[in-house]
Amino acid sequence: MPTASNRSVSLYYDRAGEGEPVVFVPEAGLGGWLWGWQHAAVAGPHEAIVWDLRGTGRSDAPPGPYSLETLVADLEAVLAECEIRNAHLVGCGLGGVIALAAARTSSRVATLTLFGTAARGDEYDLEPLFAPPDDRDALRRSIAAGLSNDFLEDQPDVLDGIADWRADGDADREGWDAQVAALEGFDATEWLVEVTQPTRVIHGGADELVSPAAGEGLARGLPRGEFLELEGAGHLAFVERSRTVNDLLLGFLEAQTDDSM
Repeated sequence: MPTASNRSVSLYYDRAGEGEPVVFVPEAGLGGWLWGWQHAAVAGPHEAIVWDLRGTGRSDAPPGPYSLETLVADLEAVLAECEIRNAHLVGCGLGGVIALAAARTSSRVATLTLFGTAARGDEYDLEPLFAPPDDRDALRRSIAAGLSNDFLEDQPDVLDGIADWRADGDADREGWDAQVAALEGFDATEWLVEVTQPTRVIHGGADELVSPAAGEGLARGLPRGEFLELEGAGHLAFVERSRTVNDLLLGFLEAQTDDSM
């Protein structure tokens, strides 16, 4: 099992494909299953790396709370272990915050693609996404909080598959609380100008956990930020609009590669 280490904490990751690396940073408490739709599309033209935050899945779960600086250091440890000099980071919610903070301090970040991400911690309401991994019904109900009603009506069977993956890889209550503590007091509004990497902020128009207006505000504050709204999609827009998102992601990565040549 491949792992990176940040001091005494072991961090599980998975990598596949070849080419410029794309590193996926998950939402609070959610396992690597979250990026399954994008991993399959990216791990061809690019190398795809998915990892579990401390407190989630196969990574260690030391006592919390975890600071944002610690989670960023974990990401840096994964990049170093994989010998990545320039990574395209893709994050959602708390994962987007980790990617954003890493872009400010690390020389290893080439671009950012952020889903359901805001510039301040008080703009997140992630509690509805949590469910105990051993409560299948709760897992199905809570993941629905991140998806639009239209998607749930059109593809109700998807919840069963996701519940199986969540039971196997999501964080328990302690891990969840330790992770979301990193959002307390988070406010990037004063230093967004320091994040100069090309950044695409993608937000579901029906996101009830992080307001689309907050995502748009984040994009406006970034020197090279671009905002895209997926009308009618929920917080996990990349799950319910996977084909559209994959096309957007691959197109964005291709454009950045062309620009660097």
